[in-house]
Amino acid sequence: MIPAASFTVPEIFNAAAHFVDRHIEEDRGSKIAIECGDTRLSYGQLFEAVNRVGNGLQELGVRMEERVFLLLLDTPEFAACFFGAIKIGAVPVPVNTLLKPADYEYMLNDSRARVAFVSSSLFPLLDAIPRQSLRYLHTVVSVGGETGSASLAFERWIAGNSSKLRPEPTSRDDAAFWLYSSGSTGRSKACIHLQHDMVVSSESYAKGILNIGDSDRLFSVAKLFFAYGLGNGLYFALAVGATSILLPGPPRPASIFEVIERHRPTLFFSVPSNYARLLAHDAGDREFDLSSIRYGISAGEALPATLFHRFKQRFGVEILDALGSTEALHMMISNRPGDFRPGSSGKLIPGFDAKIVDDNDRPVPLGEIGNLLVKADSTCTGYWNQHEQTKNTFEGHWLRTGDKYSLDTDGFFWYAGRSDDMMKVSGVWVSPIEIERMLVEHPAVLEAAVVFRRDKDDLSKPVACVVPKDGVAADSELLRSLQEFLAERLPFFKRPRWIEFFSELPKTATGKVQRFRLRAFLVERS
Repeated sequence: MIPAASFTVPEIFNAAAHFVDRHIEEDRGSKIAIECGDTRLSYGQLFEAVNRVGNGLQELGVRMEERVFLLLLDTPEFAACFFGAIKIGAVPVPVNTLLKPADYEYMLNDSRARVAFVSSSLFPLLDAIPRQSLRYLHTVVSVGGETGSASLAFERWIAGNSSKLRPEPTSRDDAAFWLYSSGSTGRSKACIHLQHDMVVSSESYAKGILNIGDSDRLFSVAKLFFAYGLGNGLYFALAVGATSILLPGPPRPASIFEVIERHRPTLFFSVPSNYARLLAHDAGDREFDLSSIRYGISAGEALPATLFHRFKQRFGVEILDALGSTEALHMMISNRPGDFRPGSSGKLIPGFDAKIVDDNDRPVPLGEIGNLLVKADSTCTGYWNQHEQTKNTFEGHWLRTGDKYSLDTDGFFWYAGRSDDMMKVSGVWVSPIEIERMLVEHPAVLEAAVVFRRDKDDLSKPVACVVPKDGVAADSELLRSLQEFLAERLPFFKRPRWIEFFSELPKTATGKVQRFRLRAFLVERS
């Protein structure tokens, strides 16, 4: 195992005190912690808001270890509610804002949250659930505007609470927050993360790899409700006294470029599909100014080397691809400044360990594809109410990532696909990632995903699901062009037997393609 950065988390440890209160003690109260549009929130104001939320939750009867539901857009109120709950020993549960009422009904009952903070614009999603179906929910706090169905309005409620609050003396191993997995392979599972987990990710990756300092300005297209965005958009900045830049609305290219040019971030976090859409966006009479960004960071799906080179050529920004997961909280493997290889996930992060094994758990030779297992102190304790899934995923210190990888002689890890996405064709393992990398090199292709379906002989063959670039017709001419393009680059057994055109691909909030939905759609279409 590569040694981690030098840090020690004491036995009695409260994450809210570490990430928020500490800045007051270190005389950083006037420094700007969060920028969101025209709003600028200092560390002192964040400290008081966290305390007011914590006091308010205690008055509502929320006790230590009880869950608090956060259906919130990316605003400063998210930070106040998240750390306010942690400070009293309660457990915030941020959830995806892009789901359906049935999903929220499941999560509210699964988490047994009695209090929910809900952005006012998202209230119709909650109101669509029959209240009698929510077995535990008692109080709903409307954030960002009043709504008739809410129990309380956040702005008035928080103003009436004290701004002084002592942190609950939690253990470093107490539950701190839950994060529901992104659902790339099916229904989301709640990962239980501990008080010390955010410190591990901050020290090992934010400081150890990205060298984040207090002068940095972090902008994450990935939202706060999932693991990747929570670190990038919130606690990484708070770990060092830097500034987080938030975008409450959808991450459309025009909005992203506007935020970058207005707020001048130094680190920019996104996902491969969004980098592709930024490249496809027309700048008009002038080029967008990304000169403030020293590095882009990508995760969620493997970043094709062609995207890396096109983005660097156009904007002068290098993108550091990395591998993370909700279970491990953030990054486990990463490219790093001055030591990167386009197309790879990078090298093992200090403080982590990894091994690649075959289906019988025997180590595979260098260069061969196998199952990736990772050891990390930021790994969650397991899945809530999912005993069998927990046993299948967590084995002692090791986390089964579900990813297929190979390792080269220089220590770089190369992604080959999800374990359940791999398929033998003509007796040889075929990785969908290899085919996808070829497809996105075609000048007419914006995005591509490869899945497998059975032919008339009941044999599994690859299907290419292609999103053409804007203005490109999905017609027989494009089909022929793609077939000829792949025929020059892939052996026969790896070439897609079918090419299907889509206007967009189904994805999780992290930008991961939901291949199980593509497979289901192709079955319906056939």
